Amino acid sequence: MGRNLINGERLRPVDLARGHSLSTQAIRNYEEAGILPVAGRTPHGYRTYTSLHAGALRAFLALVPGHGHQTATSIMRAVNQGAVDEAFRLIDESHAQLLDDRRTLQAVESALRDLEPAATPEPDSASGLADRFIGPLAKELGIRPATLRKWERAGLVSPRRDPLTGYRVYDESDVRDARLSHQLRRGGYLLEQIAPLIAQVRSAGGLEPLEAALADWRGRVSARGRAMLTGAAELEAYLRERG
Repeated sequence: MGRNLINGERLRPVDLARGHSLSTQAIRNYEEAGILPVAGRTPHGYRTYTSLHAGALRAFLALVPGHGHQTATSIMRAVNQGAVDEAFRLIDESHAQLLDDRRTLQAVESALRDLEPAATPEPDSASGLADRFIGPLAKELGIRPATLRKWERAGLVSPRRDPLTGYRVYDESDVRDARLSHQLRRGGYLLEQIAPLIAQVRSAGGLEPLEAALADWRGRVSARGRAMLTGAAELEAYLRERG
């Protein structure tokens, strides 16, 4: 829908819906949800809208990609109720979440860059296994064995047990997960924040396949940031029209 509507011009629900591939029922639902200002009524009870409603609809649809449907609804409802500061608070929270997502992404990317390819361990003469036990791995990482046990309880590493000795045995994937966990802990991340990332590494099948997932994540973060700019511009236009 164009912006050349004269303020006060009467619009039908279908006039608002047509330009955005929406149904007239969606327009009525948006009004009932507080996304649009209350419509006027004809003597026969039919809804009528104006350019102000068209601006509200544009603002809402522009806010959704960056903030999500629920938050965009809350923002528009607050604006239409005159609680503009509340709308700004909701926007600030979305930006803070996006910044947190971006920092997490950067931390993971930094941790991956800092990881050197794990050296191929020498076969253990007693067991014949090319693996590490808890002591040598802890020494390699510069941490205590108790820390590795804590990481195991948190699901960051999953060593198997030697059937003869009962000792923890860390294979190549366990060493990778321990090294990544160590980098993220050094970056200030909590164990409960690291666990989902380690799970993603495992489901991706290692670090190299994870690069594609990180690229997709990076693209989605950037797209959301840009969508927030578009939403802000449309919301500002709507606020100006409201006066």
